[in-house]
Amino acid sequence: MRFKPFAFIINIAIPLAIGAIGAWFTSQSVKTWYPTLAKPSFNPPNWLFPPVWTTLFILMGISAYLVWQKRKQVEHFPRTVALYFIQLILNLTWSFLFFYAHELGIALIEVVALLIAIIINARVFYKIDKTAGLLFIPYILWVSFATLLTYSIFSLN
Repeated sequence: MRFKPFAFIINIAIPLAIGAIGAWFTSQSVKTWYPTLAKPSFNPPNWLFPPVWTTLFILMGISAYLVWQKRKQVEHFPRTVALYFIQLILNLTWSFLFFYAHELGIALIEVVALLIAIIINARVFYKIDKTAGLLFIPYILWVSFATLLTYSIFSLN
């Protein structure tokens, strides 16, 4: 398949834009509310989150591009796209619930739903393009860790 630079850029820009909106929800609380919370000993330093999330969003975009390239071969491509956007919206919703609304319990329930959606998304992408599915592994691992972190912060507060 021929590389399509515009489609590649759009596919990367979409999750990065979602991430930027999530960062906006997060930015004030990271300076004011979040430091006041009790956190577990394994809580990463704040500076780690932006590069990790940026990397994950770029990997998601590459993955989406690989699937988009095979869209004509995918029987239910609109459903695949819908699933991808559902997990992106759940990702954004977690940032809103946790950092903006300070709803730790609801954020915990939501991050579990996010993790399930990501795993399903990865499996669907894998069936279409193995590399696309495998690119979701770091995302699954990070959100698994985020789920544990969310649970721990919820429990401590």
